[in-house]
Amino acid sequence: MAQAMRDPSVVIIGAGMTGILMTIKLREAGITNITILEKKDNLGGTWRENTYPGVACDVPSYMYTYSFEPNAEWSNRFARGPEIQEYFERVGRKYGVTDLIRFNEAVTEAEYKDAKWTVKTSKGDTIVADFLIGATGILHHPAKPDIAGLDSFKGTMFHTAEWDHSVDMKGKRVGVIGTGSTAAQFIPELVNAGADVHVFQRTPQWIWKLADKEYSEAHKERMRKSPALMNLYKRSATALLSQIFTKAVTGEGKLQRVLLEKYVKHNLKKSVKDPELRRKLTPNYKVGCKRLIINNTFYDAIQKPNAHLITEGIDCINEAGIATKDGEQHDLDVIVLSTGFNPTAYMRPMNMLGRDGLHIDKAWEQKIKAYRSVAMENYPNFFLMLGPNTPIGNFSVIAMSEVQTDYIIKLINRWRNDEFDELEAKPEAIDNFMAYIKEGLKNTAWVGGCQSWYLDGDGDPILWPYTWEQWVDEMKEPDMASYSTQKVAPAQPKKRRASAKKTEEATA
Repeated sequence: MAQAMRDPSVVIIGAGMTGILMTIKLREAGITNITILEKKDNLGGTWRENTYPGVACDVPSYMYTYSFEPNAEWSNRFARGPEIQEYFERVGRKYGVTDLIRFNEAVTEAEYKDAKWTVKTSKGDTIVADFLIGATGILHHPAKPDIAGLDSFKGTMFHTAEWDHSVDMKGKRVGVIGTGSTAAQFIPELVNAGADVHVFQRTPQWIWKLADKEYSEAHKERMRKSPALMNLYKRSATALLSQIFTKAVTGEGKLQRVLLEKYVKHNLKKSVKDPELRRKLTPNYKVGCKRLIINNTFYDAIQKPNAHLITEGIDCINEAGIATKDGEQHDLDVIVLSTGFNPTAYMRPMNMLGRDGLHIDKAWEQKIKAYRSVAMENYPNFFLMLGPNTPIGNFSVIAMSEVQTDYIIKLINRWRNDEFDELEAKPEAIDNFMAYIKEGLKNTAWVGGCQSWYLDGDGDPILWPYTWEQWVDEMKEPDMASYSTQKVAPAQPKKRRASAKKTEEATA
């Protein structure tokens, strides 16, 4: 008779897109002892956090869905934030994930000891689990700029991930610090709403113009009736990004890189008529070195009379606004910090302790690294979702998470089959993987001489430098030779001291 598989206890940190997915797939695999800890009052992760005007996904909507839960209800080619949040809430309810989540309960400490993870929460609870999964995402720690006088401004100031919707922007003098993907989405909204918008640009961005088509009710009905048609849209979008963009920036496709560069440069020349403004908006780095912005509204907005592009560096922020290094004072009513996130924080700032009390800050003191982006040395039975060198770029993170989830569950199933109690990446496997990544990065656009959130503290891109297809192929099956595993002897009951035993006998 076949031996029954063990049922592990699993703690998942975070109820965003990846946490929802992991829960669904664990339950499908027959794993039921799952605890999901979410620091906020709702699921959704980055789509719950980011509510700024114009927030949308820069990946085509039919591509930005779980493979097992297509969505015929998208209203646009690039789905808006509220619709994406609604989608995740709907999926959470449908698959029973929402009822498992412990909301408003952050992880304060996680310690590995005796083949178990002991997790402490902000509500004072303690949970002991066989596996710990970090599904915290990469865009949830807002990065504030290091500018003198940041706290001295007397007007209203907020980060885009903490948007203050109580502020009526019409007629207001609004300063925007930052010109990345987020800024390209909300700046046109502010300009069109009648704000006097001052954009403080440190680095211009390359923009890839793709029309944002609005889907009619008739179109949605066709999608509802034909899942095959919906899948065709998804496959077409995937092919567009993987065969053109990904190959262009990774160096796998020289023709794709040439065509992409020609297209974005033509887009800038055609869209911006004033030569001086066009010069200010022209980057001096390779296309793809920074995340390529997919947008068709920013160039129009920045040319309107109530939009002002300021390229002089910021000297300081003062009570009245922003002073630039050319001596100009820009008086403002509102300052919006569009300065991105700290993508390499991952599960920090929690107090995470691995084997022998090794703190995560100490483990990553020299370099943030993980084998295959998911496993670490000295942190047995811990898996990191969307970790360093996941192929995060202009592609669907849902697809990435699905590949990683399948990989991790294959490892957990080996534990369930009693092959081991502890599993961690071997140090030589991590070193070999990092060398493999470094070699591949040589030909990519990400080493094209720009500063971006792709880079770690050493200036190395934390991305996957090869093709999407290669990553999927290499993640199909875990290479168990890259992991160290062991069985843990069950704890023996402590023997009573002889003197205590004699005392008991004398008393009897």
